[in-house]
Amino acid sequence: MSQNENTDIVTKDDLWYIDNYIMLRDYYDRTISRIAARCIRMGNIALEEYPFYPYILDVLEEICETGEYILSKRALHPYIEKKIAGGVKALEKNLDIYQRELESNASVELIKQDPQEVNKMKEVLGEIDKSVDPTVGAGMNIDDLMTKLLEENKQENPDVVYEKFDETGDENA
Repeated sequence: MSQNENTDIVTKDDLWYIDNYIMLRDYYDRTISRIAARCIRMGNIALEEYPFYPYILDVLEEICETGEYILSKRALHPYIEKKIAGGVKALEKNLDIYQRELESNASVELIKQDPQEVNKMKEVLGEIDKSVDPTVGAGMNIDDLMTKLLEENKQENPDVVYEKFDETGDENA
């Protein structure tokens, strides 16, 4: 916290915090979108299972720290009204959302790092029955997926004859 925090003086550094907050929020949104797409390509894994998930928490933490700073300096409030849609009220609301998200996700990350906690969660939740999980098979390559679908169709419609094509499109290869 700066010594200018409770004064009416707004410095160039103070204004930087507002711009940084806006850029961090945009960056966070784009990062979440990019990582969500990456998780799908990695076999439809949960965001929390992404190997670099703690980075998201780091960005969230910086957003919260920056937002708290600009809210704490009342002299910045007129600038907030001009630069952030919805002004101070929107900033407070969004900051609360980010802080709750950081708190809830940080606890997930701590549990993941403690093998005893992971085992406790498995005991409480029970093992997931993969045979009824509709997401099993996500992340298969296209050939495996098509083979799986054909096998399912053969079981449902045993009278239908399916022709096999190789990669060149030749029948019965």
